[in-house]
Amino acid sequence: MAKKPKHDEAATGANVTGKACSILPDTVLGDDVALVAENMERILGSPSYSLAQDDRLLLTREEMRGVRMLLELGKPEIALQADNIKSTVIVFGGTQIVDRSAAERRLSEARRAAHTAPADRAIGRDVERAERLLSMCRYYDDARRFARIVSIDNQCEDERDYVIITGGGPGIMEAANRGAFDVGCKSIGLNIKLPAEQQPNPFITPELCFQFKYFALRKFHFILRAAAVVLFPGGFGTLDEMFETLTLRQTHRMQPVPIILYGRDYWSKVIDFRFLADSGVIADHHLDLFSYSETPEDAWQQILDFHAKKQRA
Repeated sequence: MAKKPKHDEAATGANVTGKACSILPDTVLGDDVALVAENMERILGSPSYSLAQDDRLLLTREEMRGVRMLLELGKPEIALQADNIKSTVIVFGGTQIVDRSAAERRLSEARRAAHTAPADRAIGRDVERAERLLSMCRYYDDARRFARIVSIDNQCEDERDYVIITGGGPGIMEAANRGAFDVGCKSIGLNIKLPAEQQPNPFITPELCFQFKYFALRKFHFILRAAAVVLFPGGFGTLDEMFETLTLRQTHRMQPVPIILYGRDYWSKVIDFRFLADSGVIADHHLDLFSYSETPEDAWQQILDFHAKKQRA
């Protein structure tokens, strides 16, 4: 049978194994009023005692990623519902396509740099790029005009339809938000911090400008209320959004919407869609998932016609 602990060990609470704690205090700490008061202050000031919703350090932990993603899902949704926004028109496009005055200023700076270093091929390349971008500033003007047309007739009621939504950055995104701003209408910006885009453009409706950490949740909010997608010329980001939208429509994972590639000359040089179909990697009918447009008025009419046809079906 196991031995019973000695009387003095049981009375004092000493370790029954005989291994005494080497850091036991000489006094009973619970009777030290000052020490107890100090400990109470530490309790009330400890992060563990704060409400979880107020603990910023907790929310930034890796284990809380799911909670952060849920917040990014819910925060914009609550705001859009509060503003009675029922549908949106997505406008994508390049950040480097700016208004004419900015494009001319960029070209002048590039030419001055080339004048001081005529043998520098990289600077010469900058001049060529600036010249091409100046020729593309008409797309900025068209995106701005398109957003005016879409916005002005669709925000007069309590429920708002066809609200312009962009990534909230510069270039074509700025142009679209600016067009809505021109006519006193609301527009949405789904901003995300990137190395070259640290701030949203100044034309977004303040209460409808959101900042995201996660690309996936940002993309979700783009698609959720989309009634149309209009893609102006752009680079990798624009191509990413275009192919993602086409894939969602191809696989029937999103609602039917018109996908409009603005500027056929540009897009036909960037991607040979017919070659994809001829090669058998997409079906011929997948070419019907998108259309081209050359004017803001035509792009808007295509959207109206698409939804009128859908209502009749």
